[in-house]
Amino acid sequence: MTETSSTSSIATTLGAGSGIDMSALASQLSKAQYEDRIERLNTRTDTLEAQISSASSIKNVLSQFVSALGDRVRTGDLSPRPAIANASVASVSSPLGTAGSGSYTLEVETLATGQRLSTPAFASRDTAVGAGSLTFRFGSTTASGFTADGAQEPVTVEIPSGATLADVASAINAKKPGVTAYVAQTSSGAQLVLKGAEGQQNGFIVEASETPGEEGLAALAWNPSSGGDPARLLATSGDASYKLDGLQMTSASNDLGEVAPGLALKLSGTNSGAPTTITFGNPAENITTMMGDLVQALNQVLGELLPATDALTGDLARDPGARALRQAFSQLSSTVIMPNAPEGSPRTLAELGLSTQRDGTFTLDSAQLSRALAADPEGVAAMFTPGLHGVYSTLYGIERSALSTADPGSLASSIARYQAQTSDVADALTEVADKQEALRASLASRFTRADSRIAASQSTLTFLQQQIDAWNAGK
Repeated sequence: MTETSSTSSIATTLGAGSGIDMSALASQLSKAQYEDRIERLNTRTDTLEAQISSASSIKNVLSQFVSALGDRVRTGDLSPRPAIANASVASVSSPLGTAGSGSYTLEVETLATGQRLSTPAFASRDTAVGAGSLTFRFGSTTASGFTADGAQEPVTVEIPSGATLADVASAINAKKPGVTAYVAQTSSGAQLVLKGAEGQQNGFIVEASETPGEEGLAALAWNPSSGGDPARLLATSGDASYKLDGLQMTSASNDLGEVAPGLALKLSGTNSGAPTTITFGNPAENITTMMGDLVQALNQVLGELLPATDALTGDLARDPGARALRQAFSQLSSTVIMPNAPEGSPRTLAELGLSTQRDGTFTLDSAQLSRALAADPEGVAAMFTPGLHGVYSTLYGIERSALSTADPGSLASSIARYQAQTSDVADALTEVADKQEALRASLASRFTRADSRIAASQSTLTFLQQQIDAWNAGK
């Protein structure tokens, strides 16, 4: 009976035709085989995604902050801006990266002019005028004479066969010889107008070389020293003449550029005998507002950076790019951002009242800022220009370092590295899934064959059980 009970137990365990869901068993066993590895890979994916998200958020808020700071600095309202009492005489500005101070007087006697020359009248702009070349020579020109400027080379413009007056204008403009041309339809007919650049030495004469059989360009030539019609000279070239603070000066262009520290001029009118005044405004109020905005913006960046780099809970606690960025911000207030500042002028943001608190965020000492503005308003203003040094340049440098993909220790390189690792983990998960499926299919095949054998054995056991029962009943 013991043997019978054991046989019955086996049959019961296996069930009729095994009684086991072999497909489910194969799936469960293959899953169990790779479950730990899949879980580790999924955990790694979650970690990498958190790191990418955190680093990208820091990168974006930093870029937005620096971009907005650059826009604000470039408006120029954070440095002393020049203003001119008589705006019809000149426009004033501060060159990039400079700050001016004090006041100046400006008296414009003459404006720089460019030569204008016309040709004889033709029937229309489409009149053929010959072929060959026109050569422009530059120097000082009057209605009666020409003095060449040895520093300027002559320029020759080729005129093609069959050229019209309009074609000549196009050829000159395409060559860009220092002279521009257009065809004017006047009461006398179509005339070519030639215009030179401003400045005494930018006057010009025109020489013609004609193609035999296609003569006509000689009509466009002009030289006052050899009988050129003075009526064709519409305007002579000349330099600007002006006085800045009573000092006589000249310029070949009305765009004078920087004439004094922080002051650029572009002349537009004359005021001979009636000097006008140029003064610089005080940007102290704008700088005070800007410093408050700067501290707020810096703390917004740190609001992303500090939690992410927390030694215990930060997703980027051991990330070299994030840690380098945090260190740069921790040293910001003491960093010398104006290395070329004059002795006694502020060189660091700490001198403007910026300091770092124990939690890593920034605070502003408004009293210290007021003292700095009162002591050296020009020096403080110089820190807020878009030049090589200053607040914007320093923070732009920090941003560039963080976003440099050439530096393996930058935040941008960390993001790229995490993204590459995420891709590797995804590939590993795919590989594990393939292996798990292969194992499941193999087990399912093997279990199917085993199930068939068990079913055959079950039939034999059933037959034996019936024989035993019949034998027992016969006894």
